[in-house]
Amino acid sequence: MSVPATVSEQRPLLSCRLGLVPYQEAWDLQRRLHAERVEGARPDTLLLLQHPPVYTLGRNAAEEHILVPADELSRRGATVVRIDRGGEVTYHGPGQLVAYPIIKLEGDERSIALLVHNLEQAIIDTLGAFGIPGERLADQRGVWARGCKIASVGLSVKKWVAMHGMALNVAMDMSYFTLINPCGHPETVMTSMEQQLGQPPPIDDVATEFARNFARLFERRLAWSTIDEPALAAIAPAVR
Repeated sequence: MSVPATVSEQRPLLSCRLGLVPYQEAWDLQRRLHAERVEGARPDTLLLLQHPPVYTLGRNAAEEHILVPADELSRRGATVVRIDRGGEVTYHGPGQLVAYPIIKLEGDERSIALLVHNLEQAIIDTLGAFGIPGERLADQRGVWARGCKIASVGLSVKKWVAMHGMALNVAMDMSYFTLINPCGHPETVMTSMEQQLGQPPPIDDVATEFARNFARLFERRLAWSTIDEPALAAIAPAVR
């Protein structure tokens, strides 16, 4: 039985708030950070951001789960991107907290099931801090609240370094979800923290709570910073 590391012994987690970032730019950044993490040139990093309207398709996702023609998506200001995570189609837009953990899994962490479980638990614990009961379904990834899906999870793990992550609906235009079968399930009804609470919680507060829960569950030492090189240099001696 392993003994949990003390805070001083834990690996650092550099958590970065990036604001509203176009999907392609964020994906390019993820791939760069992933390569650097594989090489040991950067600590574990948690990107917290929002996207302009975009639908993403997993590597094997079926396009028929997008229910309207491309010109309708364009009229709504949304783009479509096929990416290298698992899962079907999902939607990202302003008012949704997106978290991309670029973390190296070592030792007992090398379990995809454990990675997904901890990521979902970080979402559930975050919702609980705002008074929303979050739960899992046995046959689907993600998190539900009162029978409706409130967060999606989709990951990619290469050389035991994870990327992609989760999307938590905070306070957003939910009508975009009606244009798809969310995660390939036409029966799924989407919800948001705003709908559950009756008012929109500050997304920065949600991001802070999520980062704390994520760091605790993954036994990382949380450090807030930007993605610039001075921030990396300050924390680099602890990278392993």
